[in-house]
Amino acid sequence: MSYTPPAPVNEPALGYKPGSPERASLTQRIAELRAERIDIPCIIGGREVRSGRTVASVEPHAHRRVRADVHQATGIEVAQAIAAGARAWQEWSRTPLEERLAVALRAAELLAGPWRDTINAATVLGQSKTVHQAEIDAACEAIDFLRFNASFLAEICADQPISSAGVWNRMEYRPLEGFVTAISPFNFTSIAVNLVMAPAMCGNVVLWKPAQTAALAAYWNMRLLEAAGMPPGVVNLVFAPGDVISEHALAHRDLAGVHFTGSTGVFNTIWRNVGEHIDSYRSYPRLVGETGGKDFVVAHASADPAALATGLVRGAFEFQGQKCSAASRAYVPASLWPEVRDRLVADVASIRTGDPTDLTNFMGAVIDRAAFAKHRAAIGVAAGSAEARIVAGGGTDDSEGWFVQPTVIETTDPGFSLMREELFGPILTVHVYDDARWEETLKVVDQTGPYGLTGAVFSTERAPIEQAHRALRHAAGNFYVNDKPTGAVVGQQPFGGARASGTNDKAGSRWNLIRWLSPRSIKETLVPATDYRYPFLGE
Repeated sequence: MSYTPPAPVNEPALGYKPGSPERASLTQRIAELRAERIDIPCIIGGREVRSGRTVASVEPHAHRRVRADVHQATGIEVAQAIAAGARAWQEWSRTPLEERLAVALRAAELLAGPWRDTINAATVLGQSKTVHQAEIDAACEAIDFLRFNASFLAEICADQPISSAGVWNRMEYRPLEGFVTAISPFNFTSIAVNLVMAPAMCGNVVLWKPAQTAALAAYWNMRLLEAAGMPPGVVNLVFAPGDVISEHALAHRDLAGVHFTGSTGVFNTIWRNVGEHIDSYRSYPRLVGETGGKDFVVAHASADPAALATGLVRGAFEFQGQKCSAASRAYVPASLWPEVRDRLVADVASIRTGDPTDLTNFMGAVIDRAAFAKHRAAIGVAAGSAEARIVAGGGTDDSEGWFVQPTVIETTDPGFSLMREELFGPILTVHVYDDARWEETLKVVDQTGPYGLTGAVFSTERAPIEQAHRALRHAAGNFYVNDKPTGAVVGQQPFGGARASGTNDKAGSRWNLIRWLSPRSIKETLVPATDYRYPFLGE
């Protein structure tokens, strides 16, 4: 029997205006989570597993505040998780589609309602997201992934082959044989939900390794899935160093796939490790990765300076620039630069940076000490270079939290290191080009750096927009016209890039789900032949 899930709609974002009920409710939940220091175990086969080896999870904006002690898995716990998944696979892989989708849809409704404050509060505290950034990520986008994936999966399974006379052809969409390792990043709670739930909804079992710096949100999302009815062992949550996962999961015979979001370097290592073990796997593992980016904004001389400056500020500095899609390099024509520069300077001066539980702050802290050191060093490179100057911001302070001011750097060299290297922080580097060199600049944009994730063009004329479309066709998997290069919405702008930015399997679309299915063609002959001879053999 075929069932059609409810038609998906994008979850509306709550505004959290002063005096609103959602603001009061979330503020209260933040205070409740902040008042406790919890012990976070691994969750394997539905059981809490404590290794006794813990790492503190702190608030990045107040790094002396410890929110949780997170138990670290060793090879023993990873082996237990793989075994628990193998047991759960026997039943889950045969569970009817509608039952699997019901778990996801229930999780979406719980997250839209009674769990919304908890997941948002955990994201605010653990990842230093403002309330707005947490809402559009941990609540809205995660809900959208669950609802839209349910619809996409039903559509995929409804796609059946034609049948000739006397034959019934059909396609069975099986899960993969083995387990999927989901490795999720710190920067988007919703990405973690999708990395886990896209394969699980397809009937797979998942070994989930979240970023240590997102442990708080990961833990509460695991509890949400349990509350939604996810059977024990279908998703097994392990907090483990990368080398433990590489040795005990990526080398395992039953590895069926890797669903990854993170750095290009780590994904390259994963791909290399899988290649080294290719002869030992039961099946060829599916490798799906969304990796790094050095995302661009290129403006034509016809661009609206106000729209351009706003797109740069929002695109570069929301969530401290810690989005793989964040604007980190810009190309502005000389005729527009004075006005755009002045607007950037004024906007940066007005941005409030601090503890995101203070809802008047636009930015929080960067994620950890290592990120802070990297960004401070990059700003130092600009300050010490004859080819660059700091136009706005440039300050850093790690006394209470890992705070980096929103920083705008102007460079005379389009090949300057900060135009090429991914920083993943609130640093925007701008190259000012001669208006007459528009087409040449488009070539520079395309050829600078190895990435191809997101990009944007600003122009009020159609011809330059079409030129940019053509010249930058492979430079960005998500391309924006007169808008910032961030903020992809599930079902509207499927997300992913190519080149060194990943496999471009488009999270938020059926393209991603197809990777977690192994189709089987079935032909049933209704009245089989009883004689081997064909008519042409007759006398």
